[in-house]
Amino acid sequence: MLFSKVRKRISIVLMTALAVLVTGCGNDAGTGTSANGDQIRAVATTGMIGDLVHNIGGEHVAVESLMGPGVDPHLYKASQGDIAKLGQAQVVFYNGLHLEGKMTDVFEQISKQKPAIAVSERMTEQELHKPAEFDGQHDPHVWFDVKLWMKAADRVKDGLIEADPAHKEQYEANATAYKKQLQELDDYAREQLATIPKENRVLVTAHDAFGYFGSAYDIEVMGLQGLSTDSEYGLKDVQKLVDALVEKKIKAVFVESSVPKKAIEAVVQGANAKHHQVQIGGELYSDALGDAGTAEGTYIGMVRHNVDSIVKALK
Repeated sequence: MLFSKVRKRISIVLMTALAVLVTGCGNDAGTGTSANGDQIRAVATTGMIGDLVHNIGGEHVAVESLMGPGVDPHLYKASQGDIAKLGQAQVVFYNGLHLEGKMTDVFEQISKQKPAIAVSERMTEQELHKPAEFDGQHDPHVWFDVKLWMKAADRVKDGLIEADPAHKEQYEANATAYKKQLQELDDYAREQLATIPKENRVLVTAHDAFGYFGSAYDIEVMGLQGLSTDSEYGLKDVQKLVDALVEKKIKAVFVESSVPKKAIEAVVQGANAKHHQVQIGGELYSDALGDAGTAEGTYIGMVRHNVDSIVKALK
């Protein structure tokens, strides 16, 4: 019953998307300029991707992100307003790897009319994680490895050039400058996280979003839920994580801005019941950025916040 409802919902969204694409794109779609003649219109799914497009597109691109602070992309369903925005955009950027699972068919249809680009599409099989428990799919949380996000930056640059070749040189220069900032961020993360004693370098969160982060920066990662928050967790999952906290003498766990806190709070209560005191080490940003206008509202600020929070709690 649930599966049929989801399929029905996807079909409705897809039909709406097709109608918009046929009738609502406007005369300037695909020309490389917006209605005011100096910017192209871009739509990104997540805030992380929107920030990437903003930094590389600069003054020549007006970008809008569909998913704001605190929004879980695993569970996100496109509204009719979102479909209208996608139809009016001249280029669309999304994560891919089934992060936006309920919108995959929409992107496939849009790609027949205009560039609809998965920023992860050039990442190799060797670079991507493919956990056994994820039903043969790749882990979509690629932004947690800053070096991988540099590859996403290159894909965004090329996508903008495809949509707006007139400003190729500016996009290339912006990408080069931003990737330098990303390299500095990667260096910062490595240096700071290395200050945590090896035996304390265990990151426990509500869902298993930090696999790339753990591999890149030598941290053991444990999550209550699987890679997608669409998965269920039960008493056995809570107990298993509680036992791990007690055995490894882990003192801090973390909540996530886009995941309800009750899941990880149940783990804390379970550990305390076994006379092992565990505290909430802070709130991490996993599948969404922070509020616009704050440091955490940018990708670089989000990563620095996560690194600083983890170091403070575990060191």
